[in-house]
Amino acid sequence: MNGNYYQNPTFPTAVNPNNNFEDGYIAGQQSNVDSEQSYIENILRLNKGKKVKAYVSFPDSNTWKDKIFEGIIEQAGRDHLIISDPKTGDWYLILMIYLNYVEFDERIDYFNTQKPF
Repeated sequence: MNGNYYQNPTFPTAVNPNNNFEDGYIAGQQSNVDSEQSYIENILRLNKGKKVKAYVSFPDSNTWKDKIFEGIIEQAGRDHLIISDPKTGDWYLILMIYLNYVEFDERIDYFNTQKPF
């Protein structure tokens, strides 16, 4: 990779002695919308099932410098996005470090209006 180094992003985590995780939420805790929901992976999780275009750049690649992945958001994690393309049946695991931005075909859900429990 031409000697370039990308550091993985780190995110603050909540302490839960029971470690009861359920779909990205910590059981027994109220969701702090102002501080927690603004992370990209949480926004993508809230929009699971929506059609998107993910604009990605691979700076060390001569073949795939810039690429657009189109499909449905299947999952999102701290360091990755999984989308499926219903037209081709292909699934893509995209590292967040390469993700520039995501374009939605419909309104973006930004806040979780329902309590997770």
